[in-house]
Amino acid sequence: MLDYAGFPAPIKNFLSYKLNIQNCSPKTVYEYSLDLRAFFTYVSEKRRWNNVFSELNLDDIKAVTTEDIYEYLLHIASDNNNGASSRARKLCAIRVFYKYCTVKAKLFEADPAKDIESPKVRQALPRYLTLEESRDLLSAVANSSDRNRYRDYAILTLFLNCGMRLSELTGLSLSDIPEDMSRVRVLGKGSKERVLYLNDACRAALKDYLSVRSSLSCSDRNALWVSRQGKRMTDKSIQYTVKKWLRLAGLGGRHFSTHKLRHTAATLMYTTGKVDVRVLKDILGHEQLNTTQIYTHVSDEQMQSAVNKNPLAEITIKKQ
Repeated sequence: MLDYAGFPAPIKNFLSYKLNIQNCSPKTVYEYSLDLRAFFTYVSEKRRWNNVFSELNLDDIKAVTTEDIYEYLLHIASDNNNGASSRARKLCAIRVFYKYCTVKAKLFEADPAKDIESPKVRQALPRYLTLEESRDLLSAVANSSDRNRYRDYAILTLFLNCGMRLSELTGLSLSDIPEDMSRVRVLGKGSKERVLYLNDACRAALKDYLSVRSSLSCSDRNALWVSRQGKRMTDKSIQYTVKKWLRLAGLGGRHFSTHKLRHTAATLMYTTGKVDVRVLKDILGHEQLNTTQIYTHVSDEQMQSAVNKNPLAEITIKKQ
């Protein structure tokens, strides 16, 4: 449960609305709380209100101007070295909060963030493992004598085959997997459930791990992934596990992560498996198709092949 102690009433009510009414994830609401605290602390110091964050009232919040927001964005860019994506996220928190105040809660009418454009974020191609690198990663676990190799192999197999988010994989419970292991139920963003179907590799990996899991004692009996301490694994522990095997597979130091494994699964399904982008959208749990289209980038090999297929590709100047 999020702790709202020390938050002004309007912000506390906003966070409660996002969590309990709009069903946003606790992580998302927590990030809203951090961004709003940082913003209003800056404005309070700039305006010299002499109010600590917890003492801000509705009049203070209402007094914020569009100029205040622009100055804050300049401040975090120049003084804090925040990039475009970070500034866009913080502006989003401010914008969503003031929309709540003016439209939903109707606390006042003027919305200072309404017409501020979000910083343009350069859309970089997703970083991902190649098919060969993915096989090397799985082989590193399969050929090891690590005591948790069956668990870790299953974790990596689900990441690479299903494209789950970290929170989705961490949150898996034994009750989410039917006896035939044909599918798994995951809890995605906004607490939205979806079903992912498992292929032979996933079923085999889960079968091997569950034969070991049955003998493990855990404080959470329904937890799928069990740590060495007999507890449900956390996001942090699974991130550590993935980075460990990336390093042992010779793939460390290349900024790969659990999210890059999601990129890998999506890329391999689209480029090699020829999965329709609309199907891929549902597998990944995206709300909008344009979010999925980042994975429809083409590989270097495909681009080279396309150029080579140009009917002019074989025409060269004849030497005299």
